[in-house]
Amino acid sequence: MARISVIDDEISLDEPTLVEGFPGVGLVGKIATDHMIEAHEMVHYANVHCDGLPRVTVYREGNRALTTPVRLYVDEERDLVALRSDVPVNPGAATEVAGCLESWFTETATFPIFLSGLGREKDEAPPDLYGVATGSGGDALSRADIEDPPESGLISGPTGAMLAESLERGRDAVGLVVESDPQFPDPEAARVLIRKGIDPIAGTETTTEGLVDQATEIRDAKQAFAKQMQEATEESSQAEPLKMFQ
Repeated sequence: MARISVIDDEISLDEPTLVEGFPGVGLVGKIATDHMIEAHEMVHYANVHCDGLPRVTVYREGNRALTTPVRLYVDEERDLVALRSDVPVNPGAATEVAGCLESWFTETATFPIFLSGLGREKDEAPPDLYGVATGSGGDALSRADIEDPPESGLISGPTGAMLAESLERGRDAVGLVVESDPQFPDPEAARVLIRKGIDPIAGTETTTEGLVDQATEIRDAKQAFAKQMQEATEESSQAEPLKMFQ
C-alpha cells in the first residue's frame, strides 16, 4: 500500500520546500540532499512506502532500528523537507513512485525542487547549472537567476516521472540540471546545485566545505585509477621480441 508514514507528529509544515535526492548521474541529487540533511541537522520525519520501491530495509551504525530505504527529513525552522534515498529506482517503477509522492505533495502544499545530472566530460571549468519548471515554478528560477537550458533535452527516471506528474497536474515545481561526471560521484556538481540552485530558491544558507574536500579526494582517486589503468594497459598490451635465438 502506497503511503507516507509520519513518525514525528509534532512537526508542523507550512507549504514546505522539498529537495529531492534520488540517485542519478554523478549521484548529484543524492550527494546534495544528504549533505543538506547533515548540514542543517534535519530530523527523520517520515518513511516512504511506495509501490515500485525495492523491498529492502536499511539500518544505521549504532542504531538497531530498521527504516525504509526512502525517507523524508525536515528542518521545521526553515520549512524545508529533504527526500533521502539509499536505493536507485527501476525506470519501470518511476511512474508508480511519482504518483505515490504526488499525493503527499498535494496534501502538504509542497513546492518541490527536483535534481538531475547531465553527463558531461569534466574539465577545469565549473559545471553549468540550468533550470526547468512547471506551473509558475519559472518565477522561482528567475528570482534565483538560474539560466535556461542551452539545448533540448529529456529528464528520465523517477525525477523525470515526478516532473511529468507536476506538468500533468499543473503543479508548481522546478527541476535543476547540472553538468556532472557520467562515471563517478560528483560532489563538485552537487555543490553547484546547492549554492547556485537550492539555496537561492529555498532561502537557505548551506555550508559546502565538506563537499570541496570530497571533490578533491575523488579527483585524486580518479587520477590514481587512470594511472593504474594506463600501467595495466602498458603491461598487458606491450609487444616485445622473444629473443629466443639471441
